[in-house]
Amino acid sequence: MSAEVAPLPRPTARLYLALGAWCLAGLAASIWPVTLPVWAGLGVVILGATVWDALNLRRAPLPTVERIPPSSLAVGVPNEVQLRVKNSTGRPLQVDVFDHHPSTCPPTNLPQRVSVPVDGWSQLSYEVTPHRRGEALFARTALLVSGQLGLVRRHALVGVEQTVRVYPNFKEVVRFALLALADRVGQMGIRTRRRRGEGLEFEQLREYREGDLLRQVDWKATARRRKLISREYQDEKNQQIVFLLDCGRRMRAKDGDMTHFDHVLNAVLLLAYVALRQGDAVGFMTFSGSTRWLPPTKGGAGMSAILNAIYDLETSVQPSDYLEAARRLMARQKRRAMVILVTNLRDEDDKELMPALMTLRRRNLVLLASLREEAIRSATDRPIQDLRDALFVAEGHRFSRERQALHETARQGGTQVLDVEPQELPVSLVNRYLDIKRSGRL
Repeated sequence: MSAEVAPLPRPTARLYLALGAWCLAGLAASIWPVTLPVWAGLGVVILGATVWDALNLRRAPLPTVERIPPSSLAVGVPNEVQLRVKNSTGRPLQVDVFDHHPSTCPPTNLPQRVSVPVDGWSQLSYEVTPHRRGEALFARTALLVSGQLGLVRRHALVGVEQTVRVYPNFKEVVRFALLALADRVGQMGIRTRRRRGEGLEFEQLREYREGDLLRQVDWKATARRRKLISREYQDEKNQQIVFLLDCGRRMRAKDGDMTHFDHVLNAVLLLAYVALRQGDAVGFMTFSGSTRWLPPTKGGAGMSAILNAIYDLETSVQPSDYLEAARRLMARQKRRAMVILVTNLRDEDDKELMPALMTLRRRNLVLLASLREEAIRSATDRPIQDLRDALFVAEGHRFSRERQALHETARQGGTQVLDVEPQELPVSLVNRYLDIKRSGRL
């Protein structure tokens, strides 16, 4: 492992204090000349000690550093990074450590000073909180190693560069998985009622329970066993869910610390996890910017495929071309699916959006998930104190009415519509998916 070393050692605070004391001694020697030899001798001692400390420090092998980052990071979530500093010299070392973290991942608890024993190692840790998805580069680690006398320090870059992927925030997925194990997903606001009846796949026979519908009774099994037997059904499996993700300029809007697009990716991960657990296949296609297509995938590999396909997706400054996106998706997705179009609608989208929805509905069930900006709610709820406030509130209501009219037009055409603020999208989308599954419409 090579190291980049500064050409000259750096003085420490201890050396500056020694030089300060020597200067004060020089001032005293100027008043009492008899002490000049002592002052000169003190200077020679300081110079000799500094040179000896610097030469020994330069000849000694540098510590080595092993970085142990997480295998992946999540946006907005603190992640621990560990550093192991190893000393192969014959004396204990004082080392100041600063890891060159990615610029998009601000750290806490850096730099740190550690004491490393003879032929031993010390471990330290710090946290990074990524602000952007994609590839995050950890550069080499910077060290300041103090000399044996503590008069100079040696600067070096050691270790290796490492690249780690930063994924969307999947904490809601983890939370759902943990609550599902305890059968408490209702704490997230997700409704998981099981419907037993027509239009669903047969699961098993069981004894009749009070409240079962008469059409659920299996009369042949009842005759054989001489007691009432009911058929139990489960939601249909092997269905396909396809996200149609808008990567255009409107998805760059920001509410709080996260863009609308980051909220969308969080929702994609949560619904993908739920749908895969239901036995369905999940895929996606992007438009108006980066163009990616992941065919619907099911099973254990589905979640990994989705994560690795969306972690570095970015928005663009292009306008949203709904009709072109619908045509491209129809050319690729031949089987009937639940198509979830996620975007941020405006009233001027009417002319292009409706033909796009009509194209998608030819063989798919279409859910339009439209993100409602927090600014709209702020505009309509704003207290009115003067004419300017009144005009602002009136414009907010006008915008909301036109947007609602666009949604109503889509509903009348047979499209499912979900209109929520970005932070509400993950749970709302899962609930709508489960409602559609239970209804048998897919």
